[in-house]
Amino acid sequence: MARAVDVPALVEAARAGSPRAVARLISLVENAHPALRQVMAALAPHTGNAHVLGITGSPGVGKSTCTNALVSAFRERGKRVGILAVDPSSPFSGGALLGDRIRMSDHVLDPDVYIRSMASRGHLGGLSWSTPQALRVLDGAGCDVILLETVGVGQSEVEVAGLADTTLVLLAPGMGDGVQAAKAGILEIGDVFVVNKADREGADVTVRDIRHMISLGERRAAGDWRPPVVKTVAAKGEGVDEVMEAIDKHVAWMQEHGVLRERRVKRAGDEIEAIAIRALRSRMGDLRQGKGVDDLAEQVVDGRTDPYAAADTVVDALT
Repeated sequence: MARAVDVPALVEAARAGSPRAVARLISLVENAHPALRQVMAALAPHTGNAHVLGITGSPGVGKSTCTNALVSAFRERGKRVGILAVDPSSPFSGGALLGDRIRMSDHVLDPDVYIRSMASRGHLGGLSWSTPQALRVLDGAGCDVILLETVGVGQSEVEVAGLADTTLVLLAPGMGDGVQAAKAGILEIGDVFVVNKADREGADVTVRDIRHMISLGERRAAGDWRPPVVKTVAAKGEGVDEVMEAIDKHVAWMQEHGVLRERRVKRAGDEIEAIAIRALRSRMGDLRQGKGVDDLAEQVVDGRTDPYAAADTVVDALT
C-alpha cells in the first residue's frame, strides 16, 4: 500500500526551493504514486515558465561536460536551473546505470541547481514515460531553465525533440558523426548543432559535413529557422558563449513566429495521450485478469470471430 502524502505541503516546499521536496515529487512520478494526479493539479498553475533545453548526441561526445558548462553560463545570468539526466537502466534493479553526474560536481552545492538522474527503464526513445511529468515538477518548482540530457543511444534519440523547446545535437570529430547524424534522423530535430571537442583534428571537416547535410535536406521557407553549427571545447569552457547566443536567437525566433507555444501545445497533447494510453493499458490488464481477452483470443483461434472484431469488443469494454 502506498504511503500517504501531504501534497499541498510538498508542493509548497518544492516551490520554496527545497531539493528534498523536489526529489520526493519526482520519485512519486517515477513510481506512478496514487497521489500523482493531485500533485499535477497542484503544480499546474505554476507551470509553463521554464525553457526546456534538450541535449542529445552519441555516447562520448561530451554531453555531461557540455551540460555542466551551460549550467555555469545560465547561473551567471541568475537563472535557476534544473537538470534531468536520463540514463540507461540496470536490467536488474531498474535504476539509472551510469550515474555519471560526477561531471556536474561543480554545481552539486548550488541551491539554485537541481540535478536528477532518471532511469530510461528500457524505453526505446531513450526517455522514460515519466520524463514529461518530471519536467513539469521542475517547471512548477520554479526552475527558469531545464536541461534534459538523454542517454545517447543513436536512432531513438529523436524523441527528445518532442519534449524540448530547443534541441541541441552534440557531435564530435573523428567519430563519423556526420554520417551517423544523417542515418539517425537527428539532422531533422536539431535546432542548434554543437561540434564539441573542436580542438581535435577534423573538427572543421565535421562542421562542413553537417552544414552540407543540413542544406541537402533543407525545405525551409524564407524566415524559417536555420540551425547554426557551433564549435566548442566544453571541458575548457571554449565556445559556450556562442552556444548561449545561438540558444537565445532560437528562443527569440520561436517567440516571434509563435513556434514556442505551438511546440508546448503539442508536447501537452502528447503527454495527455501517454497518460490516457497508460490508463487504458491498466484497464486492459484488468480485462486480461478477468479472462475477457483470453476468451476472445480462444474465439479467434477457433475461427468464431476475427482479431478486428475482437479488438472492437475490447475497445467497447474499455470505453
